[in-house]
Amino acid sequence: MSGPTDRIPPALRTEALEQLLVERELVDPAVMDKFIATYERDVGPMNGAKVVARAWTDPAYHERLLADGTAAIKEMGFGGPQGEHIVVLEQAADVHHVVVCTLCSCYPWPVLGLPPSWYKDPAYRSRVVREPRAVLAEMGLDVPADRRIEVWDSSAEVRYLILPRRPAGTEDWDAERLAGLVTRDAMVGVAEVGAP
Repeated sequence: MSGPTDRIPPALRTEALEQLLVERELVDPAVMDKFIATYERDVGPMNGAKVVARAWTDPAYHERLLADGTAAIKEMGFGGPQGEHIVVLEQAADVHHVVVCTLCSCYPWPVLGLPPSWYKDPAYRSRVVREPRAVLAEMGLDVPADRRIEVWDSSAEVRYLILPRRPAGTEDWDAERLAGLVTRDAMVGVAEVGAP
């Protein structure tokens, strides 16, 4: 059975609910913003950074991660909703991978946290498929013309994690130190891991 609220987009309903909770002083907006920022930038992305760093330092784990991303990620204790089937794609000298969800915002929460606002934006979702090189350049990543770009469309069935290239000058670094270099954006493919 449907009612009048079924026609209102979920984002608008969520915003209205948040506004009502704030007006009734049941939720402090500053606390809510801090909570969201923590999960968007810190908690989730750090899980993915640990996965990447281990793959860079442990050849056997690297192979398991590429063969079965979901199982290898679960080895590290990360899994659950939005992480039921994760495929890991490795950046290479001749190919650059980037992830999008063209239908909504399917995203591997256990390893990347909450999706950033730009990932959910209709402009990103449509343009990165049509003109990925231009979109990446606008986001600050210039992919050389001789490097092919492959765009991967996440869905409710399959989500993707990008295994970035390890930066030069980190050959003697341990996994903990390496994890500090890895960003969420590099694991989506809109950035690369910078040299130390």
